[in-house]
Amino acid sequence: MSRAVFLIERAGPMTTIQDRGRFGAQRYGINEAGPMDRAAYRTALAALGYEPGPALIETSLGGLALRCIQGDITVALAGGGFRLTIDGETKGSWCVATIRAGQRLEIKPGPWGSWTCLAVAGDIVAKPWMGSVATHAPTGFGAGVLKTNDEVIIDNAQVLEAREGLLPFPVTGKPRDHVRVVLGPQQQFFAPETIDAFLNTNFTLSGEYDRMGVKLTGAKIAIEGALDMPSQALPRGSVQIPGHGDPLILLSDHQTTGGYPKIAVTIGADQDGFCQLRPRQNVRFSAITPDAAITAARSRAKAETAYLDRLRRRTNA
Repeated sequence: MSRAVFLIERAGPMTTIQDRGRFGAQRYGINEAGPMDRAAYRTALAALGYEPGPALIETSLGGLALRCIQGDITVALAGGGFRLTIDGETKGSWCVATIRAGQRLEIKPGPWGSWTCLAVAGDIVAKPWMGSVATHAPTGFGAGVLKTNDEVIIDNAQVLEAREGLLPFPVTGKPRDHVRVVLGPQQQFFAPETIDAFLNTNFTLSGEYDRMGVKLTGAKIAIEGALDMPSQALPRGSVQIPGHGDPLILLSDHQTTGGYPKIAVTIGADQDGFCQLRPRQNVRFSAITPDAAITAARSRAKAETAYLDRLRRRTNA
């Protein structure tokens, strides 16, 4: 059995091992976790010929540097405008490359984007928790947050030279500064003029941003009446309004229940693009119907399926 081993020489904050996520346990208070940019996760795996499911490494603006201390292995990078180099040689942003024993791979942020995924042609060795190795960063449950001097072991390592090269970039991979939402489900806590203000404000992503969520600054969103609602289920993408009035957008490591009212929920088709915004960038929201959100999800899924199928068949031959 071929094996490759990476020594982590530097890992920025929120560098984690993620698979598709931990499904079916939110009713027990266990979060799905999984990648921040789910399309980037699927793209990086497809570039190596894989279907969604295996684990990979996700990192953010702090970047990642590792050294291959054993074996040779092909890797794929997708998500954001990050740059991958091997022994100082630039391989590109969205790309497939091979790293060999003794070589150093580095991922640095480029001009845009907050998250990127590094997939490997092999099986990352990690102990599953509740049926998944996806890392819930606040608790460390799952495979865990990667730190300097950690080792990542990959079994069944492969070199896929025919797949090396730049990847075609999908327009959906860019950040979204206009995000569609479905209003509610606690609209009774917000006056009509407050909802109008929410939909007509340019908000700014604050520095309070991690895998759980991000706080927005801009117009304060006032809550009507006493906050006496019981805790309710929280889907990813919920827009919670705490007492301070600054919206909180819940992301991959969000809590499963909460007692703050939700003015809206961002639609699934726009969540990956929203995650690629950086702190101090602006975002604006517009309301659509639930039926329109379903249509948008189906349209994006159809386009993405075609794109991923082409990637899996692709070689540089």
